[in-house]
Amino acid sequence: MSWVLTILGIAALVILHEAGHFTVAKAVGMRVERFSLFFPPKLVGFRRGETEYMIGAIPAGGFVKITGMSPQELEGLDPEAAKHAYYNQPPWKRIAVILAGPGVNLLIAFVLFWAMLLSGSFAGVSTLERLNPSIHTLAPAPTVAAIERREPADGVLRLRDRIVAVDGRPVSVDSAIKAIGAHRCAGVQRGGCRAATPVQLTVRRAGRTVTLSVYPRYSAALHRMLIGFGFGAAAMHYNVFSAAGTALGEMWGITAHTLTNIGHAFTSAKVRHEFSSIVGITVATQEAVTAGAGYALVIIGFVSLALAIVNLFPFLPLDGGHVLWALAEKVRGRRVSLAAMWRFSSVGIVLLAFLVINGLSNDIGRLGG
Repeated sequence: MSWVLTILGIAALVILHEAGHFTVAKAVGMRVERFSLFFPPKLVGFRRGETEYMIGAIPAGGFVKITGMSPQELEGLDPEAAKHAYYNQPPWKRIAVILAGPGVNLLIAFVLFWAMLLSGSFAGVSTLERLNPSIHTLAPAPTVAAIERREPADGVLRLRDRIVAVDGRPVSVDSAIKAIGAHRCAGVQRGGCRAATPVQLTVRRAGRTVTLSVYPRYSAALHRMLIGFGFGAAAMHYNVFSAAGTALGEMWGITAHTLTNIGHAFTSAKVRHEFSSIVGITVATQEAVTAGAGYALVIIGFVSLALAIVNLFPFLPLDGGHVLWALAEKVRGRRVSLAAMWRFSSVGIVLLAFLVINGLSNDIGRLGG
């Protein structure tokens, strides 16, 4: 079932990306010939009006075919079709149509990140922090996350106990540490000495409130009393606006990190080894789906953001290439030749092909153990 959900999730990202192109193309009066999930040969399809809707056999993305996507296609078009051809529209319309695709992917990433932050899902929020450690989405919580063996807490506290009071006073993480540290040994404070009085811990355990008594020991290395357990973490609280700001910060940090890694991939074997193709991305998404909704939705948002980033590279046939040449035409006041476009784009295509082949090779190695 997790694989079905994974494939549906990735297919949804592709469909929504292409739907962005399709919707804006129709809105500005362009003629859309085909809307396809995956690439030909065609498996199934139907026609409605001037547009054919189909599913292809090669699962490597999707496309929207707009009449007149290159200057060469304008030759031989009948006058009515030519009026609605892509290359006969002003540059601003072309740019709007092209940016709509990655724009939808950016919106999906933002909405999923924002929703996870606003919901307080620990799985989602912790995944966001791992994707972008520069932004902290977790805060320490007075919940027992680890217990050291042969320390005072061993056999007294249990994992997931929530400490609500120390010596009768309500506490946070910081105040709990201070309250425990306030106890003293009977004589000189030496490493390993036991406190003269026990710490009274009030904890919530499995829906019940329990009072526990434990004698802390002095740590000479840390210069304070310890019980021997570690606090856990909780999702930070966000309102609608702070969640939006943090989601945008996450997106910016992930984008900068991704672009940096792509640049380093051409000079660092270590970075190249970390790259994945669509195969590895699908496997990682499936693992996230298996782990739960919070993990899965954040990873799908990350994949959506990555699709937007890659599609905006300024090389044909990627979306960024179409935007670049529409801007160039606007600045020059006349069209750039198709030969010049492809000469420039060929360098980028070779570099991207190198990354795709490298990522596929890495994935085959990982899957093969």
